[in-house]
Amino acid sequence: MRAHRQVCPGRPSPAPATSTASARSTGRRARSRSVASQVFRLHLAVVVLLVLAAVASLVLEARGTSLQEAYDRSRIGAETFAHAPGTLSAMKSDDPSALLQPAAEEARKESEVNYVIAFSPSGVRWTHPDPDLIGKRVVGSYSEALAGRVHQETYETPGVGKAVDTMVPVVDRDGRVVGLVSVGITVESVNARVTGQLPLVLGSAAVALLLATVGSALVSRRLRRQTHGLDPAEMTRMYEHHDAVLHSVREGVLVVSGEGRLLLANDEARRLLELPADAEQRQVSELGLEPDAARLLASGRTVADEVLLAGDRLLAVNVRPVDRRGAASGSVATLRDTTELRALTGRAEVARERLQLLYDAGVRVGTTLDVVRTAEELAEVAVPGFADFVTVELFEAVPRGDEPDGASTEMLRTVVHGIHEPHPFVPVGELIRYVPSSPVAESLAGGRAVLEPDLAGSEGRRAQHLERAQRLLDHGVHALISAPLRARGMVLGTVNFWRSQKPTFEEEDLSCAEELATRAAVSIDNARRYTREHTMAVALQRSLLPHELPAHSGVEVAHRYLPAQAGVGGDWFDVIPLPGARVALVVGDVVGHGLHAAATMGRLRTAVHNFSALDLPPDELLSHLDELVAKIDQDETAEGEGPAVTGATCLYAIYDPATGLCSLARAGHPGPALVHPDGRVEYPQVPVSPPLGLGGGLPFETAELRLAEGSQLALYTDGLVEDRTRDIDTGFELLRTALAQPGRAPEESCRAVFEALLPERPADDVALLIARTRLLGRDDVVAWDVPSDPAAVSRVRADVTRQLETWGLDQVAFTAELLISELVTNAIRYGHDPIRLRLLRDGATLICEVSDGSSTSPHLRRAKATDEGGRGLFLVAQFAQRWGTRYTGRGKVIWTEQSVHGPALETAGPMGDEALLGLWDDDETY
Repeated sequence: MRAHRQVCPGRPSPAPATSTASARSTGRRARSRSVASQVFRLHLAVVVLLVLAAVASLVLEARGTSLQEAYDRSRIGAETFAHAPGTLSAMKSDDPSALLQPAAEEARKESEVNYVIAFSPSGVRWTHPDPDLIGKRVVGSYSEALAGRVHQETYETPGVGKAVDTMVPVVDRDGRVVGLVSVGITVESVNARVTGQLPLVLGSAAVALLLATVGSALVSRRLRRQTHGLDPAEMTRMYEHHDAVLHSVREGVLVVSGEGRLLLANDEARRLLELPADAEQRQVSELGLEPDAARLLASGRTVADEVLLAGDRLLAVNVRPVDRRGAASGSVATLRDTTELRALTGRAEVARERLQLLYDAGVRVGTTLDVVRTAEELAEVAVPGFADFVTVELFEAVPRGDEPDGASTEMLRTVVHGIHEPHPFVPVGELIRYVPSSPVAESLAGGRAVLEPDLAGSEGRRAQHLERAQRLLDHGVHALISAPLRARGMVLGTVNFWRSQKPTFEEEDLSCAEELATRAAVSIDNARRYTREHTMAVALQRSLLPHELPAHSGVEVAHRYLPAQAGVGGDWFDVIPLPGARVALVVGDVVGHGLHAAATMGRLRTAVHNFSALDLPPDELLSHLDELVAKIDQDETAEGEGPAVTGATCLYAIYDPATGLCSLARAGHPGPALVHPDGRVEYPQVPVSPPLGLGGGLPFETAELRLAEGSQLALYTDGLVEDRTRDIDTGFELLRTALAQPGRAPEESCRAVFEALLPERPADDVALLIARTRLLGRDDVVAWDVPSDPAAVSRVRADVTRQLETWGLDQVAFTAELLISELVTNAIRYGHDPIRLRLLRDGATLICEVSDGSSTSPHLRRAKATDEGGRGLFLVAQFAQRWGTRYTGRGKVIWTEQSVHGPALETAGPMGDEALLGLWDDDETY
């Protein structure tokens, strides 16, 4: 039977089942061991096991069902074919194979069995899926089928697997077995149908696994959020700690639900609110609390340190709502017993106010360097926070900047400040002498603050002045603290704190009063020292600036000086008369403020005077001044005595009223403004050079202007036109507008300029010098060209005599002839052509100038008794008020000045050598 049990060669063989277990990576990151992760893994494992069990059960059940189905299908197929119409007649025909083979194959294919074989009782095959096997005998036993019974058998065939074979006999009417029908089917064939349904089973299992996993993940996520990712040990430890803290803190803790139900109360909350034992899970309104407390705890609103009365306790309550996903789900309240802190709170508030008072004093007292203003700031800080009235008395020397000498006990009432006016105190400016028994005198003597809590019973106040003491009491003033103003070991005065509406002072207020007085005393002393230094600087500056400008026939001058808000500075001006009726106008500026700037200004002004005495032109004078400043800088830098004189500027001008020419040179200084007689204003182009000390030896340049009579020349420092709030061009335009007025006196011009350009307290020093020019008349100047011939001396002397007679100066003619004769003779003998003589009548002064082309300067010398010459300049020095030499671009000029009102030299009597030598004093130095 094994041969006919082989499957049909055309059928594909089923593949054997294989296991597809996936390998896990050994490098996978360790998973979290929190409660949520553990629950998730447990849920997932259970679901996987259930799914696997269900699939295995289905597979096993399918396999058992497959074998039974194979039995049934095999028997049904065999019986159906055996009892089919025509099967019996075909078997009994002469050629059964021809009739049964097609029907068998058709039945096999339709029933999806492996084979349908019909064979004779002798075992010869009539049908077979393999036609080559038709006519051959079957192998195996089929006796049971020949006996007329259905025979079923299961067997294993190599390469085919387990199969079921059913043999059904075909019986004739007489009961004889005509033939047999054998139908075989493999279990794998049946399993193939079951396997076709397996994806549906596995898909259903996968969906179930996915749903279970998602559900477990959601549960795990919620659990993770609620447990904050903690593992069981941590949750246990946290719960133990929280429970220990919750019940051991000195603050009550309540957890209330959104419906107003008490969920949790710690031991302290139960004690403070006296809650019953079964308070939890009950409504807050049913716990017997005060109505306000019950409403507050159940309200769910945010509360910060709200005070509630619970029995005899004063509780500070804080309530914070608990939000879950944006919706309030309850609140947590904390309770703190503040009954014992009630008194401490009041004292702490007082301490806070005192600290704030001291802070305000540190910020607001001493903002200026003014003694009186600093004392006023002290009073303003103390009223009304600390006192209702404050009075400050200072020794008389303090506001002036001096130190108290301790000899006088009188003090000057400096400040009175209070909560209302009028006040009952001695007015400001009055001198007060305190009796030794008064609280103020005691504070000064002891050097500490003195408290008088009850002025009505103060004997010292009544002894000071009975009427004034009663006036204070009538205004309600009832308490006093007097504290000395002591700074750097020196008492400057006293400050008195008075109360009229506030409660009386206590002992704790003494330290606050002393601290206020000490801080204010340091600021007052700083202001006093500044006042002293400022006074000294102002005095120094005033001593260095010209007190009164000299009157000069060539110019009419007016000036203004305004110090900066920061104090004295280095701006200066000057008017210096020069020989030949000329005048020098100077304006300078030393950058900076204070004593150093003022002292430097004085040095430069003195140097300009000395250089002017040499009658130098403006460019040479500035060159010498530049060298001097550079030398001062080198010396002070080397010795480390002070800052260098950087930023020193100067404008130097020489005006000659005889010619109307004005020569100017400037070193880093603003140029002048020229006001013409018709009121037109212009700014002449004067070459500018670097500031003094910074030129590096570069030459200075001079500009020459011809000024009409009545012109005004305005010299100024940069503080006049420069300002932080405006452009410098705007300043120049304002200056032009202020000066543009014809026929105005220099004094009026100065006033108009200051009103138009300057605030009350400028940021920089300002110096302004305005000079209105005059010209000498044509009749007041006479000049002669002198030939280089000694014989011309007599003619020149005669011309001078006639000119002096024309001027009405006969009384000085002899002296003038003597001086001119000597000067002209020396020019002819020692000088070079051209030689020129010029006489100028300048008011009460007669000026004689002799110029020549040489640059050799004459000098005095001691002549011996036997010398024939050498006494000419000695005579000039004796009979002229002033004389000197100045150099020009073409030589030199020797000049003399004599007063036209001076005594005339006696012409009678001999003027020999003995008479002249009698005027010589051997002890005199020339």
